[in-house]
Amino acid sequence: MTVTIVLLFLAAMLVLGLPVALAMAVSGSVGLYMFGGWPILRGILETAPLSTANNYEIITIPMFMLMAEFVILSGVADDLFRAATIWVGRVRGGTAMATALAGAGFGAISGSSTAAAATLASTSIPVMIKQGYETKFACGVVAISGTLSMLIPPSIALILYGIIADIPIGALLIGGVVPGILVTLTIIVTIAILVWWDPAIAPATRTYTIAEKLASLKRVGLVVVLLFSVTGTIYSGIATPTEASGIGAFAAMLTAAWERKLSFTSAWRALRSAAQTTCMILFIVMGAHVFGYFFTLTRVTNDIAAWVGALETSRWIILAVILAGYLVLGFFMDQIAILILTVPVVLPLILQLGFDPVWFGVLIVVTAEVGMVTPPLGMNAFVVARYTRRPLSEIFRGVAPHVWAHLVIIAILAAFPAITLWLPSTMR
Repeated sequence: MTVTIVLLFLAAMLVLGLPVALAMAVSGSVGLYMFGGWPILRGILETAPLSTANNYEIITIPMFMLMAEFVILSGVADDLFRAATIWVGRVRGGTAMATALAGAGFGAISGSSTAAAATLASTSIPVMIKQGYETKFACGVVAISGTLSMLIPPSIALILYGIIADIPIGALLIGGVVPGILVTLTIIVTIAILVWWDPAIAPATRTYTIAEKLASLKRVGLVVVLLFSVTGTIYSGIATPTEASGIGAFAAMLTAAWERKLSFTSAWRALRSAAQTTCMILFIVMGAHVFGYFFTLTRVTNDIAAWVGALETSRWIILAVILAGYLVLGFFMDQIAILILTVPVVLPLILQLGFDPVWFGVLIVVTAEVGMVTPPLGMNAFVVARYTRRPLSEIFRGVAPHVWAHLVIIAILAAFPAITLWLPSTMR
């Protein structure tokens, strides 16, 4: 009965628009008070914030957020888009495909999905519209390409999943590489099919010489350096994810300085923005820990795991139901909040069913990508709409084919776990 009251209280606060962190902290506190009174509640409130912030791996979050800020400041994302356009621009729909490639490249040097969507919206959409692309089609490509930052390392979503689930973050980040490549190819194939079906939405553009293509690669060298400073050092065993985050932030700062974009004012702005985002994420994690203590003491997770284990049905059907639940939650909630709220409950079930936690983490992050572009709260769609001043309904219609394509790739990743687990198994 206590659990039901607390869950209804949490749902009511979320519906009323209370911040997720505060809703979880308050509802968890109410539940703890109902369960054990003031002594238990006071003990947890005195220790939970410190134990959360004292986690060594939390350092990766501000460092990767700072890396993203310096990457945006340096203008490297613009160079990525221009280089990709030169190499594939002559193909019909090539500029849209270049946007997907630039989104993947930006994801490899930044863990922020909304930052990727904002950067791509300000760079690629004006170019596509100038070339005669249909606005709905162009906006949809940008919105879905921005989600790649959730999956391709360094991924804040995977880092948070690793912290919550107590799983090696290095394996999670490397596990996102191959699925990230597959999702990028899925976006490109979807673009090709849409253009083949209706050539009017994406006219052919000019061709480029070999000299122009080779010259464009000079600007991509900095991206390669940033990529190795994070993913390369983690995979090779040179650095832990926490150390790699510091190396990546430092390399991104040097990149901004090399491009002569770094000043005291711009550096302060980047530091402040990274700090604000980090505080928001930490606040959510603290609230989730208070709520998690309530679930632990009431043994809700154990009871659910025992109940599911007694069901006489295929574990794949249970997995399908869980993923469907993540899709529905993604329509209404922020993806980071979903991970923090659900992983403590769902992960024991996954382990009991015999699934790999690294594979499951990558799988639910790919599933969460869909929530970034679906109504009513698709964050990337809102970002693209703000930058382009186009109606939200138009953005959602443009991204709809990519949502269906994402569901196909989710099914493939679920059916073949080796796609995700192969690369982490080769790590040193």
